[in-house]
This record gives sequence, structure tokens and C-alpha cells, in this order.
Amino acid sequence: MKINMYQVDAFSDKIFKGNPAAVCILEKWIDDGLMQKIAQENNLSETAFVLKKNKEYEIRWLTPEFEVELCGHATLASAHVLFNYYIPNENEIIFKSKFSGILKVKKDRDFLILDFPIGRYKKINPPKKIIEGLGKNPIESYKGKTDYMFIYETQQQIQDINPDFQKLLKSDARGIIVSAKGNEVDFVSRFFAPKCGINEDPVTGSAHTMLTPYWIKRFKKKELQALQLSKRMGNLKCSIEKDRVKIVGKAKTYLIGEIIIPD
Repeated sequence: MKINMYQVDAFSDKIFKGNPAAVCILEKWIDDGLMQKIAQENNLSETAFVLKKNKEYEIRWLTPEFEVELCGHATLASAHVLFNYYIPNENEIIFKSKFSGILKVKKDRDFLILDFPIGRYKKINPPKKIIEGLGKNPIESYKGKTDYMFIYETQQQIQDINPDFQKLLKSDARGIIVSAKGNEVDFVSRFFAPKCGINEDPVTGSAHTMLTPYWIKRFKKKELQALQLSKRMGNLKCSIEKDRVKIVGKAKTYLIGEIIIPD
């Protein structure tokens, strides 16, 4: 069996920047265990598996450790692959996901616009183990469906965080978002996910489903410019329309190849 695979740098207009994701285009669903082995072999934050069903596309995302409920950058990467190599004359894709429902992606020249459900969250007292792992006390703490979000005062504080990942592994969080007002953009963030096998994710679309409503409320603006402060960096433009978050970014193909699975 052969599987077409693409590696795409998402949320960047240059290779070696943004967040790399693998995209596997399937002719039929394969065994879950095989998908997990492929994700482990790729050893990227996420590998997306995409299968066309009628006019829609089913999508699943796996880290090197397990399947996740939502992944923004790998969805952006998947749309980039489909628009560029499979349906170049289309300008909208509807993805169906097992855990997050309908996800849409529109093409606007070189930009891709993700249409995701808004991330709900509630204010909490900061969990001691996580704060010890981060090494800095936030000014606000929130808990979403699978991730925690901690707000700090300055961009420099976000840049200076040097997590103790062994301590963060002991928490119940899929991911840990840290964020503050930006110096040259509206807000900055970082995302730590040691339980997913990735200590720091370069650019995290799903985190911005929580970050966007929070900062829009703070700034009272309709559209925000965001920067994820990983080593690779990532630029995003975020807004809200009713109960949906719109996240805009670019993507670049790095690699096109075939996975060869022995019969």
C-alpha cells in the first residue's frame, strides 16, 4: 500500500518557519494503530489524515502519542494540500471531524481562512503544579475543554518562560497556553504540550480559539494580529463571527512523497 504524504509549514509564507504538519491523503480509512505508527514515524506535532467523502473531507489528527480533538495548523496544511494539488479550482473546503464537527477553510488569494468553533473557557484558581512548571505566576488563569490558558502582563515574560516539562507532565492538561499583550502585534502566545509528545508547539491554531475571544473582549476590536513566540514563529490574524473563530494564515509545501506500507 502506498499513501501520498505532504509536509507543509503552516502559518508561514516561508519554509523552515511556522509549524510543520504532515498530511496523508487516504483512499480509505486505515487501521488506527497504523495511523499512530505513521504519526510516530513523522515525529511532528501533528499528522493529519484526510479522506474524501462525497463533497466533504473527513479529517483526523494524531500527535506522536495519541489522537487529538482539534488541530488548527494541520487543518490549514491539509487545506493547502487539497487546494494546490487536488482541487485547484475550488475556494472552500468542508472538513468533518469526529470530535469538533464541521470545520471550513476558505481560500483568499494566498491566504487560508479557518472557520472553527469558539473555544469556551472558565476562570479558575491557578493549579499549583502547572505554575511551578512554568516558573511564573500569571495575572489570570482559565480552563478550556482540554487546555489551560494563563495571562501575563508583558511579552517579555512570555519570552522568558523556561518550563520544567517534567512538572508539566504531571498536570491533567493536553496543552498549556501562555499569553500577553504584544509589543508590535495585539497579543503573543506560546503553547506547551509535553503530554502530546511535543514540549513546545511552534504555532497552535486550536489555542487561538480560546485566545481570540479573550483578547477581542480585552481590546474591544473586531480583528487582531497575533504572533506565536516559538523559535520558528508564526503569524495569525484572528476574528470572531457569531460563535465561530476565523483564523487567517499562509502555508508553504516543504516535501511531497509516498509512504510505502508492506502488504
